[in-house]
Amino acid sequence: MKTRLRELIQQLGEAIHESVIESEQIAGVVQDIRKYGFDVLLMLEATIGLNEVDAKESNKAEQGDDPAFSESGLPKDTPFTQKDLHFLRSLRIAVEGEAEDAAASDTE
Repeated sequence: MKTRLRELIQQLGEAIHESVIESEQIAGVVQDIRKYGFDVLLMLEATIGLNEVDAKESNKAEQGDDPAFSESGLPKDTPFTQKDLHFLRSLRIAVEGEAEDAAASDTE
């Protein structure tokens, strides 16, 4: 694996770690558990999967020429379940178009 890719994966892991540490919701729940006389040890495991893409597709996505990809480089039609969205929100990761989807589902 290329050195730069390893560095990026390391950065992703560190970003996830920082998000969890800075989460007010997690801190609040941990505080509540401590009130009951327990110490909390939180261990999380993140699995990061990579799929190599064809060079042409990768270049198009990076350049924004492919209408199937958003400006963020993510596929526009990627379906996320509510569980996926909840997990991403817990890590303070916003999903493009989520606000519109949530508003639409609230009115139904």
